[in-house]
Amino acid sequence: MTSPGITDDPAPARLTVGIVSAGRVGTAIGAALERAGHVVFGVSAISDASIHRAHTRLPDAQILPVHEVAARSELLILAVPDAQLAGLVSGLASTGAVRPGTLVAHTSGANGIGVLAPLTEHGATPLAIHPAMTFTGHDEDTLRLSNACFGITAADEIGYAIAQSLVIEIGGEPVQVLEANRTLYHAALAHGSNHMVTLVVDAVAALREALAGQELLGQPIVDEQPGGIAERVIAPLLSAALDNALRRGTAALTGPVARGDAPAVAAHLAELDSLDPSLAAGYRALSLRTAQLMGGRSELIELLEQR
Repeated sequence: MTSPGITDDPAPARLTVGIVSAGRVGTAIGAALERAGHVVFGVSAISDASIHRAHTRLPDAQILPVHEVAARSELLILAVPDAQLAGLVSGLASTGAVRPGTLVAHTSGANGIGVLAPLTEHGATPLAIHPAMTFTGHDEDTLRLSNACFGITAADEIGYAIAQSLVIEIGGEPVQVLEANRTLYHAALAHGSNHMVTLVVDAVAALREALAGQELLGQPIVDEQPGGIAERVIAPLLSAALDNALRRGTAALTGPVARGDAPAVAAHLAELDSLDPSLAAGYRALSLRTAQLMGGRSELIELLEQR
């Protein structure tokens, strides 16, 4: 097969795909590529969990050593944690495992194509294809990819065309991210997704404390298990707030900070501090940022800036 990187038509044909490694992201993307008609022939997997994922989600793929996966791939997906990517690339380059003309794509959000330079120097076509999605390791991961945006970075127009085509084939939306902006892009996604989880977990913990021991007849006891009364109380509010924020920006802000109600915020802080000082510190930091966005009153800003 002619290398996809040098054909007149940059859209990839049916590719032989290898994946390093069989983690949540790699297996989800592998399954999505198979649905698009590509062939995932092999994956690397070491832990029991990754071997199980490979057998479950990519049953037709062989579990092979990394160098063999790399050597046989037309499209090589490097789906390892960010901290391991540079070392993996360096090792593959030093052993000559990747053939010239191979499409090499990593799934790291923080990195562009610079990290792939050792392989690019050996004739590989470098692609950074990052799904802006969180993964659980279950079947819904592949389905979610069809509604996700992918941050793509490539070396030239042909590389961008290939990356775009791959993303579109699996149902995603490609978004160009310049090499110099990859860290900022990744920081924005981490701030939004990871910190939202922290915020929700803290809010649910406080709500459980507020509701415990007051259950109405027939209601389950408020405990530490997820999916309880506290989660049901707050879920519609969180869903509406997220929808409003995405559609209306800061106009979606409501509550005591948005109103500049310093006494109410002070009461919140006192109550939360008695429950968990760390939780109160998180409330204070986010309230301060909210007040800054709203151009808050000096009285409220001074309260929130106190340590």
